[in-house]
Amino acid sequence: MELKPLNTLDNDLILSLNQDHKRETSSLNHAELETMVSNACYAYGIAPAQAFLIAFDESATYSSPNFTWFQDRYPSFVYIDRIITAENARGKGLARALYEDLFKKTRASGRDTIACEVNIDPPNPGSDAFHARMGFEQVGTAVLKNGKLVRYMVKKLL
Repeated sequence: MELKPLNTLDNDLILSLNQDHKRETSSLNHAELETMVSNACYAYGIAPAQAFLIAFDESATYSSPNFTWFQDRYPSFVYIDRIITAENARGKGLARALYEDLFKKTRASGRDTIACEVNIDPPNPGSDAFHARMGFEQVGTAVLKNGKLVRYMVKKLL
């Protein structure tokens, strides 16, 4: 498997994968995806659209309430905005490969905190189990304007 910069992959396929999982993440259009990728410190995927991960560092211009929650509490971090793996590609280690690459690049940048949120409601048990295996710990919760209840999590890189 080869990790490739997201802007080198087919945007239509990436958007389709995102839309298949908009309940767990959120809907995106072409302009929003392009803006996210251009502002991200990490935006990689596995072709053609098997999996992708978009993350921002603390200095990003990004107005997500989840991102700003971490900005208010952590001086240095990388925030995982979305990680999506296609249904037919699950269980093959793709998400793990993207996370491990992100961890490596985050360490190289001098940061030691990875942040993310995972839905409590609507529930996402697969994501809960994955993040537990990857060493994330809960540091807070929030109810978002859209009614989602989320768990804020961090992983300290050693």
